[in-house]
Amino acid sequence: MLSVNSLRIVGSSRAVLHPSWLTTNRLLVSKAVTCTAYSMSTSLHRRGTWHSNMNFRVLRKERELFYFTNQSASPRNCCTSQIKLNCWNCKHLLDKRPAFFCVSCKAVQPPVEGTSYFKIMDCDYTFTLDTQKLQKTYLQLQRSLHPDNFSQKSVKEQEYSESQSALINKAYNTLLKPLSRGLYMLELEGMNIEEGTDSGADSNFLMKLMEINESLDEAQSPEEAIMIGRDIKGKLADLTVHIDAALRKGELQAAKAILVQMKYYANIEEKVKEKLSEFL
Repeated sequence: MLSVNSLRIVGSSRAVLHPSWLTTNRLLVSKAVTCTAYSMSTSLHRRGTWHSNMNFRVLRKERELFYFTNQSASPRNCCTSQIKLNCWNCKHLLDKRPAFFCVSCKAVQPPVEGTSYFKIMDCDYTFTLDTQKLQKTYLQLQRSLHPDNFSQKSVKEQEYSESQSALINKAYNTLLKPLSRGLYMLELEGMNIEEGTDSGADSNFLMKLMEINESLDEAQSPEEAIMIGRDIKGKLADLTVHIDAALRKGELQAAKAILVQMKYYANIEEKVKEKLSEFL
């Protein structure tokens, strides 16, 4: 049986960057992770608490083992489903992950720490996710978990509904737009793009941005601003394709560099909207 330290190694970003290794060993890894997760969950269940400091990365990140090899063999199908959790109210076993309600007593459940936004919103771990499905899931969850629905329930259920509703809002807003979605995926990989820096942007690119900004500032009509906005949308669409390709190949540094460019263009897109409002 694998130790927790072994699981950390299996689930590390280094493993993600070597898809050929995963292709050869994914069945072995899947069985080992499942067995170990089950053993750990039994021990945790006896204590009756969830240890947030256990640093169990297999639970925390959706992309860890098989994203670049086989979507159907993702960790949410073989790891998190083996962790046994019970309803806080009636102690009934919660089969779904994440479980928003208990199927037995119908009580709303608290959020499980470390659950990724992709799993919360029932989305595949991919940069080019189905945004229509995302929106549909968001509306369904908010209709059932909105705090107004629990005004006559216990204080605990009111608190849980507020926490779940806030988490769903954050997950939805993060995954909805390509930029925030890409930044979140890099964050899951342990990579961050610092605010207010020009990291990853060369001088020629920055000069080009200055020229676009100057053209926008000097725009004398809505038509001129719209043309600039249309050009920016095209650039963002192209960058989206390149980011998806980089993430699928596990080229995280390349994805990070492209996301830096996307941040700049997204800022200009917002400026275009502001410029158009001036003409109203």
